[in-house]
Amino acid sequence: MSQHDFLVELGTEELPPKALKTLSDAFLSGITSGLDAAGITYTTATPFASPRRLAVLISNIQPQQPDRSIEKRGPATQAPEKAVQGFAGSCGVSTDQLEVMETPKGSYYVYRGVEKGQSTAALLPEIISESLHKLPIPKRMRWGSSRTEFVRPVKWLIMLLGDEVVDAEVLGLKAGRKTRGHRFHYNHEIEIMVPADYQQTLLDTGKVIADFAARREIIREQVIREGARIGGTTQIDEDLLDEVTALNEWPVALTGRFEERFLDVPAEALISSMKENQKYFHALDAEGKLMPYFITLANIESKDPQQVIEGNEKVIRPRLADAAFFFDTDKKQPLEARIEKLKSVVFQQQLGTIYEKTQRIEGLAAAIANLIGGDSQYAQRAASLSKCDLMTDMVFEFTELQGLMGYHYALHDGEAEEVAQALDEQYMPRFAGDSLPSTRTGIALAIADRLDTLTGLFGINQPPTGSKDPFALRRAALGVLRIIVEHKLDMDLHELLSIAVAQHQDLPAAEGLADRVLDFMLDRFRAWYDDRGISAETFLSVHALRPTSPLDFDRRIDAVNHFRNLPEAATLASANKRVSNILTKQGGDISTDTNPSLLHEQAERELCEQLDAIEREITPLFERGEYRNALERLAQLRQSVDNFFDQVMVMADDEALKLNRLALLARLRRLFLGVADISLLG
Repeated sequence: MSQHDFLVELGTEELPPKALKTLSDAFLSGITSGLDAAGITYTTATPFASPRRLAVLISNIQPQQPDRSIEKRGPATQAPEKAVQGFAGSCGVSTDQLEVMETPKGSYYVYRGVEKGQSTAALLPEIISESLHKLPIPKRMRWGSSRTEFVRPVKWLIMLLGDEVVDAEVLGLKAGRKTRGHRFHYNHEIEIMVPADYQQTLLDTGKVIADFAARREIIREQVIREGARIGGTTQIDEDLLDEVTALNEWPVALTGRFEERFLDVPAEALISSMKENQKYFHALDAEGKLMPYFITLANIESKDPQQVIEGNEKVIRPRLADAAFFFDTDKKQPLEARIEKLKSVVFQQQLGTIYEKTQRIEGLAAAIANLIGGDSQYAQRAASLSKCDLMTDMVFEFTELQGLMGYHYALHDGEAEEVAQALDEQYMPRFAGDSLPSTRTGIALAIADRLDTLTGLFGINQPPTGSKDPFALRRAALGVLRIIVEHKLDMDLHELLSIAVAQHQDLPAAEGLADRVLDFMLDRFRAWYDDRGISAETFLSVHALRPTSPLDFDRRIDAVNHFRNLPEAATLASANKRVSNILTKQGGDISTDTNPSLLHEQAERELCEQLDAIEREITPLFERGEYRNALERLAQLRQSVDNFFDQVMVMADDEALKLNRLALLARLRRLFLGVADISLLG
């Protein structure tokens, strides 16, 4: 049978722009998964998405599901005849057509046959319906008197297999071959004769660029060109680019201008207003300064584009005027004057107000600054002012500017540059891959803020659960680890947590609190290393030792990850596992003191001599944290260890010999445990 292309398009009211790409990807994945599960082959699957449509084009789809061999096991051969007849009847055969299958549990009747494959056309409606049902839609809506639910009201449905309409009804819509063009340029129905014509017909007749990725790149090129035209460089935020791509079917980039007086406002506030409220792109000049222009995308090719530009300029002007007003008003009062207002803002009911939190952070940040060679007075001052900008009009209006506006207002107030910078850096890293604080004061404040939150929430028995983490404790923990490791700060995390716990009063779960939070934080390393392609076994081998210094933890991970690639690694990991099992079975503490006079076998003498030499070499390596070099040296024990296990009976009848050999193994184990539990790699 000949193969055909298949097209499905669901037409809707305007879909949520921030969710469009996710919906499109999920729709494609659902359809291809359904086809794969049914055993239906195809060449390619191409998604299409625009504000009013989700579509998928499947090329060279197999017209018929292949026949499948089936096997059904029935009752035991000793079962009553009626049971056997009932099983045969359910399979559509007589009892003499059943076979007998021998199993370890006895003999059973079994039916083996061939299930005829269905036509692809018959399977497609269910595959499409199931894919739509599984779309990641947080809240579905209903419209009119219909009980159909979807993310937005549905308007039309195309399902074409070759040049034939698939007989189907999905979401209350009868499948056809008619789509619709651009809402303004061609607000008419368009008939699609064959799936392969879909994209070009919509483009030529309907003035719709249906391919999301292609439309995205067209927009990118247009806004870059507009930026160059005004002598600047357009700054493209990828999330914003996705959003405007989801808002337009026929995008046209236009450049507007705003008054230069607004440039007195911090650029971040202007950019935030343009981006979040109006979906505008901005441009920077050759010196990296914001230019008094914005680039917008119109979903229409206007005959009078200047009118569209002027309309946008009228819209943005009051938004920027608000930002300028907030900035000027906020500057009339120093940040310090807002400290008292923090007493009225609750951080968490059991942990008190934001004011109380800043008091705790003051002591903790000062202590951390001392540990890392920073200025404790700067850290204390920054902590005192750290949350004051939350009480400003600008941050109330643009919440994403918290910290950044604190920086600007602190500079205006005459605070030290490092103190001001720390007010912004306290929130770094804000997300995965974000920049870290660069100043010692910023580092101290960022760590202190997070540790206060972690110890506080754990101290009132509110750790994150599998599905809930309202205070983003996982992100906070990972942020602390990143700051310490990437800045190469040799700090003991348990010590920091103990200081943080001491800042709190009357925590109901204070006993063992530092240890619990430490365990939680060290566990966050696992996801971090997983993202870096480091195996779970490597992580667990280090985690087993529970190093309390994140920097030391990371150095050990690096060493073990390097060790695993050495040719001796597998053998030594197995040997460590064997040693661990032997020592564990003995119970109690095994001495590591060996008596040379009891070393009777050549293999045990050689191993002891090597251990003596290596211990002297690697002890200073351990002290300097040079774990990679230490493991490379320990890898040289492979042959001696192999010879020992091949030639020496550890559990000798002579008790003194046995204990001496166990001590030799305990020394071997102790050396490897200087880095990690290598036995977990086996």
